[in-house]
Amino acid sequence: MENNDKRKILLIDDDTNLLVTLSDFLRFEGYTVATADSGEHGLKMLQKMTPDLIILDMSMPGMGGVGFLKAISTPEGKPNHPVLVLTARSNMAEFFANVEVEGFVAKPCDPADLIMEVGRIIFLRSGAAQKASATAASLQKKKKALVAEDEMFKNQLITTALADAGYLVDGVESGPEVLEKAIVQRPDVIIMKVILRQMNGDAVADMLKEMPNTKHIPVILYDDSTTPNVSVEKYQDGRGNVKKLLRSSNSQNILAAVADVLA
Repeated sequence: MENNDKRKILLIDDDTNLLVTLSDFLRFEGYTVATADSGEHGLKMLQKMTPDLIILDMSMPGMGGVGFLKAISTPEGKPNHPVLVLTARSNMAEFFANVEVEGFVAKPCDPADLIMEVGRIIFLRSGAAQKASATAASLQKKKKALVAEDEMFKNQLITTALADAGYLVDGVESGPEVLEKAIVQRPDVIIMKVILRQMNGDAVADMLKEMPNTKHIPVILYDDSTTPNVSVEKYQDGRGNVKKLLRSSNSQNILAAVADVLA
């Protein structure tokens, strides 16, 4: 158990059982936890405390999570406190469109996943990340690439080519995974196949463009299919954050496009 006794967390959720379960887990990990069962109650708690992190459920009656976020945010959409959002994956676009948050955990919530995400955020905001070893400092200089390809063999070819070229690479297989990773990891470039599981790459690119903490990440789309209804012509002039449109999944062509975009 870590010594996090000075780290204060405000947990806001209208599910009483979840409040009890998650607060017990967090206290066991050494955090000081205050709870609120609504957005309105959460605002009152902020008059009494300054939390190191707010864990916020979005689907609540009354002002709800959206109203609470607006109430504690600047006109530019930046919350005055670090916020970790609890939300269903399908609702991410609505919740992240106009505000900047530290991350999210999908509901139903696994306490272990929550503890890991809380630890990550607390660590990064504590300044401990700046005290990392020289090896970590060296890794930070590398450019980060996020690859979305739902065919495992192609995914491995592309990620291996990028890793061999010196990039820090993460590979995923679906559109929603791209949104999750992009929000949390802030990669330097995102490479996506146009046709992906659950959500196509062009749709993901449009969503990334609307989110304040991902809208500046350059995107490379590629498509080597013969599907006639793939509509990517709108990206051919490099509008938005889509900087390249490739008609090939060849890893060397993708590598060249990444180098050109990041140059």
